[in-house]
Amino acid sequence: MKTSILFVCMGNICRSPAAEGVFRAMVKSANLESEVRIDSAGTHAYHVGEAPDARTQAACRKRGYDVTDLRARQITVDDFREFDYILAMDWDNLTLLQQICPKQYKHKLMLLMRFASDHEEATVPDPYYGGPEGFSKVLDLVEDACSGLVDVVRKRANMYAAA
Repeated sequence: MKTSILFVCMGNICRSPAAEGVFRAMVKSANLESEVRIDSAGTHAYHVGEAPDARTQAACRKRGYDVTDLRARQITVDDFREFDYILAMDWDNLTLLQQICPKQYKHKLMLLMRFASDHEEATVPDPYYGGPEGFSKVLDLVEDACSGLVDVVRKRANMYAAA
Protein backbone atom coordinates (compact mmCIF):
# COMPACT_ATOMS: atom_id res chain seq x y z
CA MET A 1 0.00 0.00 0.00
CA LYS A 2 1.57 3.26 -1.15
CA THR A 3 1.83 6.31 1.07
CA SER A 4 0.67 9.37 -0.87
CA ILE A 5 2.03 12.82 -0.05
CA LEU A 6 0.95 16.20 -1.43
CA PHE A 7 3.06 19.31 -0.77
CA VAL A 8 1.10 22.58 -0.88
CA CYS A 9 2.04 26.25 -1.05
CA MET A 10 0.27 29.26 -2.53
CA GLY A 11 1.10 29.16 -6.25
CA ASN A 12 2.95 25.84 -6.59
CA ILE A 13 6.03 27.43 -8.16
CA CYS A 14 8.45 27.90 -5.24
CA ARG A 15 8.15 25.94 -2.01
CA SER A 16 5.93 22.98 -2.86
CA PRO A 17 7.75 22.02 -6.08
CA ALA A 18 11.05 22.34 -4.20
CA ALA A 19 9.66 19.99 -1.54
CA GLU A 20 8.42 17.60 -4.22
CA GLY A 21 11.83 17.55 -5.92
CA VAL A 22 13.76 17.09 -2.67
CA PHE A 23 11.43 14.37 -1.45
CA ARG A 24 11.51 12.51 -4.78
CA ALA A 25 15.32 12.44 -4.62
CA MET A 26 15.33 11.26 -1.00
CA VAL A 27 12.73 8.58 -1.69
CA LYS A 28 14.77 7.35 -4.67
CA SER A 29 17.96 7.32 -2.59
CA ALA A 30 16.16 5.31 0.12
CA ASN A 31 14.90 2.85 -2.53
CA LEU A 32 11.29 3.58 -1.56
CA GLU A 33 9.97 4.70 -4.95
CA SER A 34 7.50 1.83 -5.15
CA GLU A 35 6.14 2.74 -1.71
CA VAL A 36 5.18 6.38 -2.22
CA ARG A 37 3.21 8.69 -4.49
CA ILE A 38 4.42 12.29 -4.50
CA ASP A 39 2.85 15.45 -5.91
CA SER A 40 2.51 19.16 -5.20
CA ALA A 41 -0.18 21.79 -5.68
CA GLY A 42 -1.07 25.36 -4.88
CA THR A 43 -4.01 26.80 -2.98
CA HIS A 44 -4.35 29.45 -5.70
CA ALA A 45 -4.50 29.18 -9.51
CA TYR A 46 -2.05 32.03 -10.18
CA HIS A 47 0.52 29.91 -12.02
CA VAL A 48 -1.35 26.81 -13.25
CA GLY A 49 0.63 25.08 -16.00
CA GLU A 50 3.85 27.00 -15.31
CA ALA A 51 7.22 25.47 -14.48
CA PRO A 52 8.71 26.21 -11.06
CA ASP A 53 10.11 29.71 -10.55
CA ALA A 54 13.55 30.06 -12.20
CA ARG A 55 15.09 30.84 -8.81
CA THR A 56 13.61 27.65 -7.36
CA GLN A 57 15.00 25.69 -10.28
CA ALA A 58 18.45 27.27 -9.84
CA ALA A 59 18.55 26.64 -6.08
CA CYS A 60 17.41 23.05 -6.57
CA ARG A 61 19.91 22.46 -9.38
CA LYS A 62 22.76 23.67 -7.13
CA ARG A 63 21.88 20.90 -4.67
CA GLY A 64 21.31 18.23 -7.27
CA TYR A 65 17.51 18.28 -7.47
CA ASP A 66 15.75 18.46 -10.83
CA VAL A 67 12.31 20.11 -10.78
CA THR A 68 12.22 21.21 -14.42
CA ASP A 69 9.53 18.67 -15.35
CA LEU A 70 7.07 19.89 -12.71
CA ARG A 71 4.08 22.09 -13.60
CA ALA A 72 1.96 24.13 -11.23
CA ARG A 73 -1.56 23.03 -10.49
CA GLN A 74 -4.24 24.02 -8.03
CA ILE A 75 -5.42 21.63 -5.35
CA THR A 76 -8.67 19.82 -6.11
CA VAL A 77 -11.39 18.30 -3.95
CA ASP A 78 -10.22 14.85 -5.08
CA ASP A 79 -6.77 15.51 -3.61
CA PHE A 80 -8.23 15.47 -0.10
CA ARG A 81 -9.51 11.95 -0.65
CA GLU A 82 -6.55 10.62 -2.62
CA PHE A 83 -3.59 11.75 -0.48
CA ASP A 84 -2.61 10.42 2.95
CA TYR A 85 -0.61 13.51 3.93
CA ILE A 86 -1.39 17.01 2.69
CA LEU A 87 1.51 19.14 3.86
CA ALA A 88 1.21 22.92 3.87
CA MET A 89 4.25 25.16 3.84
CA ASP A 90 2.81 27.83 6.15
CA TRP A 91 -0.11 28.78 8.38
CA ASP A 92 -1.94 30.77 5.69
CA ASN A 93 -2.03 27.85 3.29
CA LEU A 94 -2.91 25.43 6.07
CA THR A 95 -5.85 27.68 6.98
CA LEU A 96 -7.01 27.82 3.36
CA LEU A 97 -6.78 24.02 3.12
CA GLN A 98 -8.79 23.64 6.34
CA GLN A 99 -11.50 25.90 4.90
CA ILE A 100 -11.96 23.87 1.71
CA CYS A 101 -11.21 20.37 2.98
CA PRO A 102 -14.17 18.02 3.51
CA LYS A 103 -14.54 17.30 7.23
CA GLN A 104 -13.71 13.59 6.98
CA TYR A 105 -10.24 14.38 5.54
CA LYS A 106 -9.10 17.21 7.82
CA HIS A 107 -6.87 14.83 9.79
CA LYS A 108 -4.61 14.63 6.71
CA LEU A 109 -3.74 18.34 6.84
CA MET A 110 -0.57 19.45 8.61
CA LEU A 111 2.49 21.63 8.29
CA LEU A 112 5.49 20.10 6.53
CA MET A 113 7.85 21.35 9.24
CA ARG A 114 6.32 19.02 11.84
CA PHE A 115 8.65 16.38 10.34
CA ALA A 116 11.81 18.48 10.80
CA SER A 117 14.35 17.65 13.47
CA ASP A 118 17.19 20.14 12.96
CA HIS A 119 15.20 23.36 12.53
CA GLU A 120 12.75 24.91 14.97
CA GLU A 121 10.81 26.93 12.40
CA ALA A 122 7.15 25.97 12.25
CA THR A 123 6.76 27.03 8.63
CA VAL A 124 8.67 27.36 5.35
CA PRO A 125 8.72 31.08 4.46
CA ASP A 126 7.70 32.22 0.99
CA PRO A 127 10.89 33.29 -0.86
CA TYR A 128 9.07 34.79 -3.87
CA TYR A 129 9.68 38.48 -3.11
CA GLY A 130 13.17 38.05 -1.69
CA GLY A 131 16.63 37.25 -2.95
CA PRO A 132 18.42 33.97 -3.67
CA GLU A 133 19.17 33.39 0.02
CA GLY A 134 15.45 32.86 0.62
CA PHE A 135 15.39 29.99 -1.87
CA SER A 136 18.42 28.46 -0.21
CA LYS A 137 16.71 28.75 3.19
CA VAL A 138 13.63 27.02 1.76
CA LEU A 139 15.81 24.09 0.72
CA ASP A 140 17.49 23.93 4.14
CA LEU A 141 14.09 23.61 5.81
CA VAL A 142 12.58 21.31 3.20
CA GLU A 143 15.56 18.95 3.27
CA ASP A 144 15.27 18.64 7.04
CA ALA A 145 11.52 18.01 7.01
CA CYS A 146 11.66 15.64 4.04
CA SER A 147 14.32 13.59 5.78
CA GLY A 148 11.91 13.04 8.67
CA LEU A 149 9.12 12.31 6.22
CA VAL A 150 11.22 9.58 4.56
CA ASP A 151 11.42 7.90 7.98
CA VAL A 152 7.61 7.96 8.20
CA VAL A 153 7.26 6.43 4.72
CA ARG A 154 9.84 3.75 5.57
CA LYS A 155 8.00 2.83 8.80
CA ARG A 156 4.64 2.66 7.00
CA ALA A 157 6.14 0.48 4.26
CA ASN A 158 7.63 -1.88 6.84
CA MET A 159 4.34 -1.99 8.75
CA TYR A 160 2.36 -2.91 5.64
CA ALA A 161 4.99 -5.44 4.53
CA ALA A 162 4.77 -7.17 7.92
CA ALA A 163 0.96 -7.32 7.85
